[in-house]
Amino acid sequence: MNIEKKNYLFRSVSTLKGVGLKLSKYLKNKNIERVNDLLWNLPYTYIDRSEITSLNKLEVGKIATVSVIVRKYNFPRIRNLPNRVNCKDESGSLDIVFFNSREGYIRNVMPLEKRVVVSGKISFFKNKYQITNPDYITSIDKIDYVKKSIPKYSLTEGLTEKSYRKIIEQVLTNLPNIKEWYDKNFLKKMNFLDWKTSLLKMHKDLKKEDVNSNVYRRLAYDEIFSHLLVLSENRKKIKKIKKKSKIFDKRMFYKVVNSLDFKLTKDQEKCIDEIDGDLKSKNRMFRILQGDVGSGKTIVSFLSALNVIQSGYQCSLMAPTEILARQHFNLAKKIFKNTTIKTELLTGKTIFKNKKKIISDLKENKIDFLIGTHSLFQKKIVFNNLGLTIIDEQHKFGVKQRINLTTKGGNDCDVLLMSATPIPRTMMLSMYGDMDVSKINEKPANRKKILTYSKPEKKIDELWPLIKKQIFNGNQVFWVCPLIKESKLLNYSSAIKKFEFIEQKFPKRTGLIHGSMSKEEKEEVLKKFLKKDIDILVSTTVIEVGIDFPNANLIIIENANKFGLAQLHQLRGRVGRGQSQGICILLFKDNLSNNAKKRLKILKKTEDGFLISEEDMRLRGYGDIIGFQQSGLKFFRLADPIHHEDLFKIAETHVKELENKLINTNNYNFLLKLFDKADVINEAYSD
Repeated sequence: MNIEKKNYLFRSVSTLKGVGLKLSKYLKNKNIERVNDLLWNLPYTYIDRSEITSLNKLEVGKIATVSVIVRKYNFPRIRNLPNRVNCKDESGSLDIVFFNSREGYIRNVMPLEKRVVVSGKISFFKNKYQITNPDYITSIDKIDYVKKSIPKYSLTEGLTEKSYRKIIEQVLTNLPNIKEWYDKNFLKKMNFLDWKTSLLKMHKDLKKEDVNSNVYRRLAYDEIFSHLLVLSENRKKIKKIKKKSKIFDKRMFYKVVNSLDFKLTKDQEKCIDEIDGDLKSKNRMFRILQGDVGSGKTIVSFLSALNVIQSGYQCSLMAPTEILARQHFNLAKKIFKNTTIKTELLTGKTIFKNKKKIISDLKENKIDFLIGTHSLFQKKIVFNNLGLTIIDEQHKFGVKQRINLTTKGGNDCDVLLMSATPIPRTMMLSMYGDMDVSKINEKPANRKKILTYSKPEKKIDELWPLIKKQIFNGNQVFWVCPLIKESKLLNYSSAIKKFEFIEQKFPKRTGLIHGSMSKEEKEEVLKKFLKKDIDILVSTTVIEVGIDFPNANLIIIENANKFGLAQLHQLRGRVGRGQSQGICILLFKDNLSNNAKKRLKILKKTEDGFLISEEDMRLRGYGDIIGFQQSGLKFFRLADPIHHEDLFKIAETHVKELENKLINTNNYNFLLKLFDKADVINEAYSD
């Protein structure tokens, strides 16, 4: 195949016949910029126009295709009145009604006394059947153009079904014959058709919902395989980067560990060993430390940083908010108080004089451990000898930001990401397939189980005595309002009203956080709550993951069925982090659905975030679990980790086989380009 034909799919849509500037703009609103983008906008249903319906059998509200003779025109000379064309067949008559169509056009497509084929939705007006602004009109000799099952696509404003169909048919007609990238035995084993046939069938015979058909599975596998192949290539690039191994003895480590007022769990010890192994190796570490709420990830990362500092390197820790960065800083000072480790905090709120000194000391190697926010990205922040970068709650930072920070230390800088969002295995593989994974499942021995109760909202008055008792005992309360994605206005007003209502009962002891507040305003309220200036915090947003509020032991989640299981689990983890017993109360509307009852049962039964995230994904669907949908991480167009879990496993094995056998992956270059993955390999994690 010549290069011209092969590159057809990667041209701009503006090169297609009939696509001008205006249409290109509308397509861009659907994220369609190149020809291959059109391939993944699949039909969501099909309209059957294949049967010719006689006029005495029409049904109002249904799409019908009729073969009729044009009898009479009615072109009113009064502005804004529609043009009408009366038609008949052997069994009856109907009107074809046109708004905003010129007389000349109508006479051309519907000549008097000629038979035409018309297709559109049937309505009834003044005792007569009619079709208003028909979808298709053609002469009887071109009946096959209309008389078929026609795919219906999800379109945006400015795109009509007719214009879009012309574009997609043009592309499908010109699909190149690509040499298959899988071998014949694999295709046979998987019951897959070739790529071109699969694509044509997807647009002409199947709905988007047919996710388990062999045609859909073929194309979903292409996407999964290409995604995992990119991660594999990245992994190989990372492994090729050689670094100086960190050399440390563990005397200081054991001194600090023995001074802690708690004992490390077996999972924490295992993760420290895995990280130490990477630090001591000659290959650069690129590892994610995953742990449930309150599992003790931060301690693990600090002890790993201690070992790196003992090797003569500097460390940095980046957190998404100032309040979380300050909390980490205070904990670091407490843990390292009997050592010579010099720790500093740098955020957007650091005063200029202090910031200037920190920048200077950092260059001169007078700071061992710098903790901060996005401020650490600034070009003027230059480390003398950065050996480890730790990124907390990393799903809030993009891949580009992660790479930017790691390049500050050069090839000798190891990277450790931390995430408190338990992630289902297939999603873990999709997001972090280029990384090594350490997982903490075990909770600290001194952590009490959080008591979880449900209560109908009509019994809300029973909560006030409980709240009074908690405040009297020196404890604090979270009150979370429903998260209504469809309406920020509703979300905002419900929180304001709830805040005003609760403040009447507890004057000057209640705070509020809502989506219209600035980041600084939110942090100010959280600080007040942390310092116990207020006792009750009403919030519309997910309370900051990772922040410790040791005096908060009661959380009330209103209209809890608006939240996913994983979200409820994350919110529940905000309490019971101090000495008092944590309590979570889920307020529900009456008449819970079976699905809501299942979710409630799971939440009461377990505190295992990983199990909960798996169940949540199965019950709610991919893209709605916390940390993905809200972070914009739904990055598959066709594949679905729930329906195609087996394909992820097969693709993982397939890619590892290529990796282990050192098989050249050039054969898959076209596939990678199809799913916009080729550039990622060239740009990301380059040395």
